[in-house]
Amino acid sequence: MTKLKIAIIFGGCSEEHPVSVKSAGEVAKNLDPEKYEPFYIGITKDGVWQLCHYPEVNWEKGSCRPAILSPDRSVQGLLVLEQGQYQRIPLDLVFPVLHGKFGEDGAMQGLLELSGIPYVGCDIPSSALCMDKSLAYIVAGKAGIATPKFRTVTVKETIDAERLTYPVYVKPARSGSSFGVTKVCRQEELLNAVEIASQYDSKVLIEETVIGTEIGCAIFGNDLDLIAGEVDQIRLSHGFFRIHQENEPEKGSENSTLIVPAGISAEARSRVQETAKAIYRALGCRGLARVDMFLKEDGTVILNEVNTLPGMTSYSRFPRMMAAAGLPFAEVIDRLVSLALKGKTGTN
Repeated sequence: MTKLKIAIIFGGCSEEHPVSVKSAGEVAKNLDPEKYEPFYIGITKDGVWQLCHYPEVNWEKGSCRPAILSPDRSVQGLLVLEQGQYQRIPLDLVFPVLHGKFGEDGAMQGLLELSGIPYVGCDIPSSALCMDKSLAYIVAGKAGIATPKFRTVTVKETIDAERLTYPVYVKPARSGSSFGVTKVCRQEELLNAVEIASQYDSKVLIEETVIGTEIGCAIFGNDLDLIAGEVDQIRLSHGFFRIHQENEPEKGSENSTLIVPAGISAEARSRVQETAKAIYRALGCRGLARVDMFLKEDGTVILNEVNTLPGMTSYSRFPRMMAAAGLPFAEVIDRLVSLALKGKTGTN
């Protein structure tokens, strides 16, 4: 059987670089060597592309070679610098295992579209839309999906803090993993929270606090043919959920516990899964996404955010939800590859 040449791109310039490396490592461990010939492309925090041996901590200190993905379809594939000349490696597929800016926001997807190589995950419009929480709320709201009340501001904007109902959450509109997020309980804390959020994005979201259970649902598929993973639940002891910011996240969080399956009724579970699918479709997602929501006591499901390239680490929510639904990670990868090749996303 001819193996598929698949490029795994990881790392990147965002604050989620370390998580991406761990995610790529987990993907690498679950690639079937009988089906795939992998090429691991690491992007340093400074934006340098390298073909490396394996995605692992300090990967860039190993034996690496400069490599770039050609945006020119006449030389389609990976260009690797060998003895002063670039050698082309043709690719069947790209799996961008990147999180946050320049990986999950449509930037990488734009390069992949230019390259003409099929790729795993959402396209340019849906990636950009889901990355901007305010725009995602607007589009989802127009589709009849409940969202939090919010407003967007900039750090230089005059904000009438007295008119807000506290507590509120202040967050970068286009960032991930809770970086730059602050829970503001008093108006005198607001400006500092906006300054913190603006370190990650020029557009800042001020969002009402939703009282409810934090839940999530992993989705993969295209159009009407979608599969929902098991619903998970975040149980907090204090504060708010700050994924991927612990020193040793593999050992758990200091204030949260992930419960899979969520401790909710079968009826609520079904409603959450169907709402997650509706959100996925409304925002134009393809391939995969993790849809984060709130479940209120009255049964209302409210959108929190959508991650179009969710974490794939051993402790991440997406693979755990799929495993709980009876789909081991290796099978999920196979299905994502099949979806990408079937849809020929990169050749549109």
